Amino acid sequence: MPVSKPGNPWKEICAASIGNALEFYDLLIYGYFAIVIGKLFFPAADETTSLLLSVGTFGISFVMRPLGAIVLGSYADRAGRKASLTVSIFVMMIGTAMIAFAPTYAQIGIASPLIVIVARMLQGFSTGGEFGAATAFMVEHADAKRRGFFASWQLSTQGLATVLAAGVSALLSFTLTENQLDDWGWRLAFGVGLLIGPVGLYIRSQIDETPEFKKIAAAKPEQSPLKVVLVRDRINLLLGIGVVSGATAFNYVHKLYMPTYALKQLHIPATSSFLSAMVTGLVLMISAPLFGALSDRYGRFRVLSMAMLTIACTSYPLFLLLTTWPTVGTLMLVQGLVGILIAACLGPIPAMLSDIFPTSTRGTGLALSYNFSVTLFGGFAPLIVTWMIAFTESKLAPSFYVMATALISIAAVLALGRRMGRRGPV
Repeated sequence: MPVSKPGNPWKEICAASIGNALEFYDLLIYGYFAIVIGKLFFPAADETTSLLLSVGTFGISFVMRPLGAIVLGSYADRAGRKASLTVSIFVMMIGTAMIAFAPTYAQIGIASPLIVIVARMLQGFSTGGEFGAATAFMVEHADAKRRGFFASWQLSTQGLATVLAAGVSALLSFTLTENQLDDWGWRLAFGVGLLIGPVGLYIRSQIDETPEFKKIAAAKPEQSPLKVVLVRDRINLLLGIGVVSGATAFNYVHKLYMPTYALKQLHIPATSSFLSAMVTGLVLMISAPLFGALSDRYGRFRVLSMAMLTIACTSYPLFLLLTTWPTVGTLMLVQGLVGILIAACLGPIPAMLSDIFPTSTRGTGLALSYNFSVTLFGGFAPLIVTWMIAFTESKLAPSFYVMATALISIAAVLALGRRMGRRGPV
């Protein structure tokens, strides 16, 4: 039986959350400034090629996420959740600093994009280990009957990161000229992440290890948690990857790529497009714990399957609405609805994945299932939908990608529901 810690787990939840927010702030800032970074570090004959190179580099960081999941997820199962969380935030700070101070292509030539690529790989490695350790840390400090609620703060803080990243981007684009933003303003956005980093690192160094891991460590932790997950838990791992697929594609298309889409395809000013992302983040931040709590009461399976079905049915109409009435008001409305749908599908997922992996391999199982899916279906989503728009010459193309991945997710949720017998919180 799980060991529940008596008392209030909020201190530990907040400690995990602040680092998690920093990790995703740094990830989002790169996506929001993809156009500027493309011009400065990946100059090309036309803007589309430059943008493709920039968002492609964004995707490269996701290639490192499975490696980070393997290394830091296994480390979380062998050395502890706290140790893994401390390493992940430190590595993220290094990657952020490299981008913030990187010379441009005009200054040092080909070495410039190489610096950015290495920095993004470090950030991807860090983020790959963050989800597994942070989610395991949250659920193992929570009461067994409220794991959905407490684990959903993983996504609530991603919403907070979206609000902060979009808010900083909107403020900079509003107060600075285009030349100032291209010259030095974008570096300020990464500088904010550097200011937050030491605070998160200090807070994480002060927290206690989880009671469940202490119990495992006192006996004998798995010496090769990766091998155990790949052999014993391989079916759950594959289903977990499928469960996350639709949610992560929807998340990255609407929450991260949308400012670029609004600017390039809808011709909405940059400040307004960033404000729409703030709306998404704010709604996600508020509503994710609500859907986490609903999953505790009604089951992860029911909440998640209904959410993914809704996404599959509404994706095309949402993009049709945007392209038919490409106004700031329409964008705000759509992104508010998107925030609710992201919360509905991603809110129950951390606890669902925690339920299907035992304590001894939970860090590894969580990290691998989530990050392999995010790499395959989310990380390259901006690149895929940018190419789809160019190839089909249709502004509705992103909706087809979201619908396809949503169907994969629905199939995986149904299969996992049958496998678990719909017993317990799943």
